[in-house]
Amino acid sequence: MKKQKLIKLLVLFIGISSHAQNKNIHVEPLAKEFKTGETGLKRKVAIARFSNETTYAKGVFYNKDNDPVGKQGVDILSTKLASSNKFILLEREDLDKILSEINYAGNDAYQKVGADYIIIGSITEFGRKNVGGQGVFSRSKTQTVYAGVSIRLIDVSTGQIIYSEEAKGEAETTSKTTLGLGKQADYDQTLSDKAISVAISKLVENIINNCMNNPWKSYFLTNDENGILISGGKSQGLKIGDVFDVVQKGKSIKNPQNGMMMELPGKTIGKIRIDFTGGDNPQSEFSMVTFIEGAINSKDLGNYYIKEIKL
Repeated sequence: MKKQKLIKLLVLFIGISSHAQNKNIHVEPLAKEFKTGETGLKRKVAIARFSNETTYAKGVFYNKDNDPVGKQGVDILSTKLASSNKFILLEREDLDKILSEINYAGNDAYQKVGADYIIIGSITEFGRKNVGGQGVFSRSKTQTVYAGVSIRLIDVSTGQIIYSEEAKGEAETTSKTTLGLGKQADYDQTLSDKAISVAISKLVENIINNCMNNPWKSYFLTNDENGILISGGKSQGLKIGDVFDVVQKGKSIKNPQNGMMMELPGKTIGKIRIDFTGGDNPQSEFSMVTFIEGAINSKDLGNYYIKEIKL
């Protein structure tokens, strides 16, 4: 009888021990994923700044110009925006390194490209906690990391903040030991990365929607005997046969309430059709167009812009 009890206890011990070294990592569910297959006219977006406004990772030798947590935020946000296939992302964070390499190579062909929107972000909250549990035969330890991220999306043409929001992300891991067996878990550094990534993921879809809700715009480059050219081409999604509105800019007036200059709504004065796209990259791309309705003053090209027709 004693032998049978001993065998049962041994089986129970083996079953418990098989789970002794389990280590479960839980990451808070991400925001709804966007469809990467659906592409429209791509907007030019630059991440102007992403800073760490918390005390996390700020030691004695901390340098705000070399903030690893802020750079991590830039990398995560850039990767997620690029995966949407809706933007042309322009480098701003490490632009000084790019310009330095261009000067070193003696390349005079570098072209500056303005963004349609810039993003300013910061990590506003960061913390972690450890919670332990103890049972009859087992002990557990749960590590939790949470992060808060704030984002501002600015329309470069107006300087207006068109979207601002803060989101929080959380990630945790649990380690267990049974009857003294199992790995004692140290602090998991990857939880910090996961928590920041979750927080940023919650904001990406809203960034995309706010950028795409505003009509795509372009501008006239030339209008002479050699043809009519506008900026933008294949990489931004322009195709031969596409039709766009031509808008004459509204009058600029000073708002007496806040003292700022503002542009009144423009007037649609014609339509153009894309006949040809050329250029090797977003900086040099252009499209040749034909007016199918209306006309413009070729001596005042800056007074007009091309706008996507929203259905």
